[in-house]
Amino acid sequence: MSETTRSTLESCLRQLKCHFTWNLVEGGKSLDDFEDEVCNVTEFQNNEFKATVFNILAYIKHCRGHDEDALGCLRRAEELIQQEHSEQADIRSLVTWGNYAWVYYHLGRPADAQMYVDKVRQVCEKFRSPYRIESPEMDCEEGWARLQCGGKHIERAKVCFEKALEKNPQNAEFASGLAITSYRLDTWKLPQNPVNLLRQAIRLNPDNQYAKVLLALKLQRMKEDGEGERLVEEALKEVPCATDVLCGAAKLYQRKGALDKAIELLRKALEGMPNNAYLHYYTGCCYRSKVLEILQDTGKNDMYRRREKSQEAIEQAVYHLKRAEEANTNLPCVCSYLACLYAQAGQYDEAEHYFQKEFCKELSPVAKQVLHLRYGNFQLYQLKSENRAIHHFIQGVKINQDSKEREKMKNKLQKIASIKLSKNGADSVALHLLEFLQEQGTEMWPAEEKSERCLDSGSFLPSASSPEE
Repeated sequence: MSETTRSTLESCLRQLKCHFTWNLVEGGKSLDDFEDEVCNVTEFQNNEFKATVFNILAYIKHCRGHDEDALGCLRRAEELIQQEHSEQADIRSLVTWGNYAWVYYHLGRPADAQMYVDKVRQVCEKFRSPYRIESPEMDCEEGWARLQCGGKHIERAKVCFEKALEKNPQNAEFASGLAITSYRLDTWKLPQNPVNLLRQAIRLNPDNQYAKVLLALKLQRMKEDGEGERLVEEALKEVPCATDVLCGAAKLYQRKGALDKAIELLRKALEGMPNNAYLHYYTGCCYRSKVLEILQDTGKNDMYRRREKSQEAIEQAVYHLKRAEEANTNLPCVCSYLACLYAQAGQYDEAEHYFQKEFCKELSPVAKQVLHLRYGNFQLYQLKSENRAIHHFIQGVKINQDSKEREKMKNKLQKIASIKLSKNGADSVALHLLEFLQEQGTEMWPAEEKSERCLDSGSFLPSASSPEE
């Protein structure tokens, strides 16, 4: 291949609209994190994304040096485009053909690369453009791709779907894309807010069950639970096995406190995607919330029955969270969740193991405070090591970030100091703690920790709130 020919081909490739020219892997994000985002987090949308997912997978396979596998993904994307968009197959295939051209170029097969460049040109020339066209279908393809990639790409996806709708405002697919994007961003100002856009998407396509679930979740936030639950029940009836609908419905029931129903739906979703780390994570979080619910139950159940139910829930939570952790995904607090559950079960060596794994991770300031609080509680209430507990509470308070965890650690230090001084007014540790708290700007008053003692054995457990909040 002559240098002139190579230069001409490279120039053509750079003009193509496809994954190789969209800069999808954000700066600072590893390829592992990117693949995890694409394949696990947003794979829940079953219908619109199939060809898009295979195109992105092809790009990932190429980045990993597996170009033959990338070609297999592109062949699958072509098949799906023919099935789903037979009347617009040429325009819908432009992105896939562009990806083919790039993969063949990197494989050192310039003739095959040129063949796909020519296929793109033949379609684009109909619109008086050599290698790229402005069309709502192309905007839509880019919008789905960027939406699937998540992160900062969602803002760009919004722009893509807006452009598509400007040219075809009654298109159900474009409206669905904009509605899902607006739900993810949730930064719209009235009247263009997620609720209105989701209603518009459903009006244009009454069979869009995923949009119904997203609308239900927004209505639940607005305290309009009745309509939200009706929409979820309707969606579950229409597509009882759709993973995206099952996950959204589970989230609604989890927020409502109907943990058994949420777990039932997540288990059903796992039947279709048994190795999805995020499904295992959310299922484990629901069981973890169930543990707290049982611990705080002061109703009719006797102590033996509560302990039995608690043990069952702990075992299930541990199983699912371990499946998530073993997948090596960057899930928030999963190791400390496991540590707390093992501590509750009295398995202190396992608890220590997972606490130390969490300490080895790069954590945000608030996440570090949460970890110091939980580990300090573990030392104080399970291992009876007051000195180590004090050390971690102090380390957590030293992190200069306002949070409820920081206030809890201040209160615990104050309580420890008060107890020590009640026994010995000259206790050096207590005096040091009071001096430290005054340096932190803490006002001194008798700490009130309502029902704390009855919850101390479980207070190191993570919050019962939704893992996404």
